[in-house]
Amino acid sequence: MISRTKAMIKRYTLAALLFSATLGAQTNVEFEKDNFPGKKDEYKEAKRNVEAGDDFFNVGMGFSLEAFQAFAKENGYYPAGLNETRTFEAIDQFSRCIDPYLKANAFNPNNALLNYRIGVAYYFQPEKKLKALTYLEQAFKLKPGVDPDIHYYLGRLYHLNMQWDKAMDEYKMHQSMLRTNPKDNKERISDMDKKVNECINGKDFMKTPQRVFIDNVGNGINTKFPEYGPIITADESMMFFTSVRDNCTGGLQEGIYFEDVFMSLYKNGSWQPAVNIGSKINSKNHDATGGLSPDGQTLFIYRGDNGGDLYESSLFGIEWSEPERMNKNINTERHEPSCGLSYDGANFYFVSSRKEGSFGTHDIWMSTRDPKGKWGTGINIGNTVNTMYNEDAIFVHPDGKTFYFSSQGHKSMGGYDIFKCTFENGKWSTPENLGYPINGPDDDVFFVISGSGRHGYFASAKSGGDYGQSYGEKDIYKITFLGPEKPLALNTEDNLIASLAAPVKNAAAPPVEIKTSSVTILKGTITDAVTQKPLAAQIELVDNELRQVIATFTSNSSTGKYLVTLPSGKNYGIAVKADGYLFHSENFDIPATAAYQEVVKDVQLKNVQVGAVIVLRNIFFDYNKSTLRPESQVELDRLIKLLTDIPTMKIEISGHTDKRGDDDYNLRLSQNRSQSVVDYLTQKGIAPSRLTAMGYGETKLITQGVTEEDHQQNRRTEFKILSK
Repeated sequence: MISRTKAMIKRYTLAALLFSATLGAQTNVEFEKDNFPGKKDEYKEAKRNVEAGDDFFNVGMGFSLEAFQAFAKENGYYPAGLNETRTFEAIDQFSRCIDPYLKANAFNPNNALLNYRIGVAYYFQPEKKLKALTYLEQAFKLKPGVDPDIHYYLGRLYHLNMQWDKAMDEYKMHQSMLRTNPKDNKERISDMDKKVNECINGKDFMKTPQRVFIDNVGNGINTKFPEYGPIITADESMMFFTSVRDNCTGGLQEGIYFEDVFMSLYKNGSWQPAVNIGSKINSKNHDATGGLSPDGQTLFIYRGDNGGDLYESSLFGIEWSEPERMNKNINTERHEPSCGLSYDGANFYFVSSRKEGSFGTHDIWMSTRDPKGKWGTGINIGNTVNTMYNEDAIFVHPDGKTFYFSSQGHKSMGGYDIFKCTFENGKWSTPENLGYPINGPDDDVFFVISGSGRHGYFASAKSGGDYGQSYGEKDIYKITFLGPEKPLALNTEDNLIASLAAPVKNAAAPPVEIKTSSVTILKGTITDAVTQKPLAAQIELVDNELRQVIATFTSNSSTGKYLVTLPSGKNYGIAVKADGYLFHSENFDIPATAAYQEVVKDVQLKNVQVGAVIVLRNIFFDYNKSTLRPESQVELDRLIKLLTDIPTMKIEISGHTDKRGDDDYNLRLSQNRSQSVVDYLTQKGIAPSRLTAMGYGETKLITQGVTEEDHQQNRRTEFKILSK
């Protein structure tokens, strides 16, 4: 019985012979002078062009193969931001060979080897890669055995064109030839199996496309050079990204332009022209984006020294600090290229090529911050997420449990695809491919999502078409999530008729749910209440149910601006603190079903002076009772610390109610509640002589409004400094 692959070989060979026999113009014509009688001068010129093109072509092949083989051997991988054309000399050499080759091809368009080499040269031109297909198809028609790799290149180009069946046929043809020497071609034979599976996956995902709109972010960010690694602030106002440009700080070294970090602001509906982030971040080495802290005040970067390490830099005013290398629990002599930080700052996820404990070439690891603020020993997150291939480009969602990353493994459509998984109850879920058209047959990497969940950004080698103009080898794209499609309302009879007319067969799996999170972004400016001077303040985020400070953020020391992301489903206490000032208290109760919202809250901190009044928004009592609830502990302990730090301070604790209910009852309730606070403080060692309990009932209303929000604002506990 003849195998399908052998049958294909016979079919292609027969087709080529028949084609050559019936169309003389399609017969392979060698560049020999006897084949061009009466065209001596034209032949000599064409021959010179072929030889000139060959010089560039051979050098380009040497750069593209040798440089990348050496890099892969040293580092054990090809980085997600780059591909096989990363060596710019290779791109340049292939570019130079195209013009003389095309001139020669105009004279003799029927030479198989020339068409093959033009096709290969175009294949190694990122923005012109798809032009290669016409020439490679022509080369195969003229001479099916023109080069042993012809089926590989045809397979890659059909794959990139999403011509899945044709690609699979070519891959299998190439694999059949490799099997004539299985010992030397073991890895390449396995790679063909992988690529065939990618084509199968691609066909499957295209049956159920995601409801998204994808567009190139434009030439404010993208250039003819590669751009990748976008990271954004949660409010989508600023983007950092990596680019490899001819004006980068490191310049051209060993055939490669070194990476730099760039920044762009979002204004007036578009991303503004990007600027180099500066010499403190960008060095003579590779410098690339790694991740961003939730408050936007710490930037994690990759530098190419010591095998490739992760660094962190803090924003002081408008200047980034000199990056500091992260500790040895994170960095090794191996390669650590990218990272992500959990919203509470407790867990640091990073990619590493370290061998011990790994499942593949590059795995995702996690480190937990210890009580002293140091990062602990890295732990591999396991083979539910990590594969025998490469994982990279981490993004940790603000909800604290959803995780995005890029992988060459799992159910990929080709190259790197973007995947999603969740961490709940101590376990990782099976990663899900984000589907088509977010993912395609080429590299799709570095996915991030805005706090609203409305937009995502990622880097891709997509080329024009439905995605807008492409500018270079890799561009940054914006995803707009359109949400679920509203079904048409059909009555029972309509549904029955529809199902009979078109019964469901081989239904494709539903699209993966992309997390368009329910988070609240709290942002604003922190200033001195008197001078209006911006302040560098600490913002403590408290889980009131757990009675724990779960995260600490900082405001910008120059502008006073801050940004905090609050996942839904919790009651949060927020305390804003700065040296020499009284703390400011806020409470946010965010139901699990809450929609995305941005809350702008400017905070004015008061000096520690007699007469200053502070509302304690995280003091809680049971309904119509004066018993303190346990959730009040963190706020009360913060007040104890203030009184301990200033041992001469005396304060009044005052209770207030809304205007509903009996006046006398409200007065008694407020007095009892303020006394409960005083009792707690004295039990913790504060002298009773320093404390006064006062109940004002409804006599000091903040607002006369009648909404529930107004009533809530009036119900409060305050403290007032009597003396210090």
